[in-house]
Order: sequence, then C-alpha cells, then structure tokens
Amino acid sequence: MTPSTDSDVSKFLNSIELSVVDRKLGEVARVRDAGVSGDRVTASIELGFPCRSAHAAIREQLSDALRAETGGANVEIGLQTRIIRHAVQKNLQPIPAVKNIIAVASGKGGVGKSTVAANIALALSAEGASVGILDADIYGPSQPHMMGIVGEQPASKDGKTMLPLRAHGLQVMSIGALVDADQPMIWRGPMVTSALSQLTHQTQWEDLDYLIVDMPPGTGDIQLTLAQQVPVSGTVIITTPQNIAAIDARKGLAMFRKVSIPVLGVVENMSTHVCSNCGHEDPIFGEGGAAKMSRDFDVRVLGQLPLDSRIREQTDSGTPTVIAEPDSPIAAAFRAAAWKIGAAQAAERADHSSKFGPIVVEERK
Repeated sequence: MTPSTDSDVSKFLNSIELSVVDRKLGEVARVRDAGVSGDRVTASIELGFPCRSAHAAIREQLSDALRAETGGANVEIGLQTRIIRHAVQKNLQPIPAVKNIIAVASGKGGVGKSTVAANIALALSAEGASVGILDADIYGPSQPHMMGIVGEQPASKDGKTMLPLRAHGLQVMSIGALVDADQPMIWRGPMVTSALSQLTHQTQWEDLDYLIVDMPPGTGDIQLTLAQQVPVSGTVIITTPQNIAAIDARKGLAMFRKVSIPVLGVVENMSTHVCSNCGHEDPIFGEGGAAKMSRDFDVRVLGQLPLDSRIREQTDSGTPTVIAEPDSPIAAAFRAAAWKIGAAQAAERADHSSKFGPIVVEERK
C-alpha cells in the first residue's frame, strides 16, 4: 500500500493485529484522525480499553508497520483511551454511574476466582480505568480481607444508599463490610438475591468504567437469578487446567449464554506451578482445560496465570500481587489478562440506545 489518502492509512491501521491483545486494531479502537503529507504519516487513535503500560509497545508496533508499508515514512502515532458503555440484558437498565459491569464467575469453588477478580480489578485500575469491585459472593465474602479493609463499614449520607469503601484506588462493596466477619449468612435464595440487588443498586458508585463483580461459584438457581437481576455487559469464566474444574466451568459458561450475557472469554488460573526455589514451572493440575473450552465454545483464552505461593500470601495480607509487586512477572500476567479482558469488552457491541442517553464523541484538543 502506498498511503495516498487518509482513508488508506485508517484502513491499514485497522487491519493490524495488536500483539498485546491478539485482536485487530479496528475491533478495539477507533482511528480518529489520519493524515499523509509528503513523507510524513500521522494518526490519532482512541483505544477502547485501558492499557497505559502497553502504549509504548502499541505505538512502536503501529509505527513499524506503517514505516514498512510506506517505505520509510516519518510516522507519528498518538494514543488516547476512551471506554464506552456497552449493552446489557434487554430487560435491565444499566446503572447510571457504571459504564460496564463484568462478572467474574466459576463453575465451582476453589479455582481462585476471588483472587483473580481482585487482581484484574487492580490491574485495570493501574492501567488507567476507574474501577470498582462488588463482592457478590454473599455466603463467602472475601474481598474485604483481600483488599485490607476488614472492619471498615460504608457510610450513608441519606440512610438509604451507601458510599463505597476505598482500597488501593478501587471502590469496594461487599456484604462482608456490613456484617461481622464471623457471622454466617444463613439465608435462603430470595434473601441472597435481594441482598445483591441492594448492594448493586444502593451503592453510590462514582463514574466507573468497570464494575467487577466477584460472583458466587456454581450454576444453581441463585447464580441464574443474580445473572438476571444485575445489568451485566460481559462475563469472564475462571477455571483451572484440571478436568473436573473445566467441566464445571463449561456449565457456568453455558449458563451465561442462556441469559444472553456475552462471555468475554476464559482465564486459566493455576496454569503452572512456579517453584519458589528455582523458578521451574510445572503444570501440576494438568494442561489444556481452558484451550479445550476455547475450541468447544468458540471463546478466547484471556490469560493463563501461575500458581505461586506469593499470590496467596499477598492476598491474605490485604495487598494483592498487582499492588504488592507491580513489576513482577506474576503482576505482568494479571496485567496482560486485564488488557485482553478490556479488549474483549471493547469488541462487544456498544449500546447506542437513546433510552440511556447518547454516546457523544468529543474532539480532543
């Protein structure tokens, strides 16, 4: 291609597959401006997902591709991020202060769902998004402990709604912040779904790009009801490589599809064990569980996370890995998964319904 027109440049850029998320630029971003002037090519690109720490790599990849295609033109690439609201279930209205609710779910307990949800939320926040986390695991709330806010209670200005708690830059709400840590939740299903609805809608969330919902494990009546009452724009399924976990995760994936919630993809947790002494990696829980789900259900594998004792130690201490060791390879794995989750969300159909107000694109100055 010899980019003789602005549209030539835009078309070429849109065709490039971004290596950080394995998706074409045109699926997850918008070329705002592109221009050709002599041997100079410029483009301003609006990414639909947060990936601040990957901007340099993205800019380099796009610049190299343009220079190769044009025979050595001088290339200038500008990157911005704009996260928009996406569609939810047709019978539900989005929460006004929340652009996107992403449910993090699993078919069974014990796969590290809450740990992954906490670190993904923190990674999205670190990459430039405004993020909240809702602990919807009513029977076993763990986010207050993982976020280091045990004993803190939300304030209420009007006696009807609650202000979210704050931890590590996140807005946080959990039933665990409203009851004693040792108090068991001996509730029937309708009480649980009512509690979750109140936590979701009566919390005064403040301008969130993403609300990460740490869902209860399983696929029973409670999970189905929760999926039907919370306006979710996408879900991420957590599994381990083990066959038993993958079997249950498949059921969870099928459940969300039955209630018309897009499945953004699968994250394989505890993919390999990392030896604390020598760093050797060993797939002690087997291999291929997430890959098989990907093939069978036509979904993407969004991340493969290690089994490492530091992850447990750091979440137990109230400072998850992304905060405790932001420059570690483990944190990098969570960031990469967060990029792909954000990109998968960006690739979903946007909600342009006038019922919820138009999405206005403003020219940056």
